[in-house]
Amino acid sequence: MASPFRISAKNLGALALPSLCPRCFWIQAHVGNKLPYQIFPGIFSSIDTYVKRVVIGSFDRHKAAPSWLADLGKLSGYRIPPHHTKFNVLVQDVTVLVSGTPDGIFVRGDGSYLIVDYKTAKFTEYQDELFPMYDAQLNAYAFIGEHSGFSPVSGLALVYTEPVTDDRAAASDAHTLSDGFSMDFSAKILPVTIDAEKTPNLCRRAREIYDLESPPEPRAGCKDCNLLENLIQIASR
Repeated sequence: MASPFRISAKNLGALALPSLCPRCFWIQAHVGNKLPYQIFPGIFSSIDTYVKRVVIGSFDRHKAAPSWLADLGKLSGYRIPPHHTKFNVLVQDVTVLVSGTPDGIFVRGDGSYLIVDYKTAKFTEYQDELFPMYDAQLNAYAFIGEHSGFSPVSGLALVYTEPVTDDRAAASDAHTLSDGFSMDFSAKILPVTIDAEKTPNLCRRAREIYDLESPPEPRAGCKDCNLLENLIQIASR
């Protein structure tokens, strides 16, 4: 049996993007989080954490979700999402361990679960070029949930939290504080269809690329591969 190949739900979701570069995926899968020059602004993590606290606080104080989550339907409670070391599943036929930590797990009136992912971004329906990745990521959470004590999963959704930055909002005295300023966020919800076969199929594809002895050919026009080649040339001078 092949050694387990561990992959996050988000990285697995990248395989669903039309723009996927097999070579980039192979490199990232083998190098992991040790790629150079990777910088992710911490402000997005701070906003993400704040949204989670707002939602949990509403349940704890009012026994209900905040009104801006009304489109998710009647929710009777929430569960604290487990750490990725506990929220994972081994896809046996390809020995791929998929893991992750959802942003939110809610309980519906019938006892089933609804899993959400918060995105600090502008809501653009299905025009978002990253939607296939988000869709696959949420489906991976549903697949893990069904095998990790959160069954049945009856719904998935993306919750976009978009900063309100128009002139009217900027001119509002309510946003001017003695020690700074505040900003409103507008929430939009996009339901995601559950596809039980999506995760196993992507795991097979991930294993296929990962098991290659050397990097596959890059996707034509891949900017990251071009940058990598330039970096190699500069470093070898």
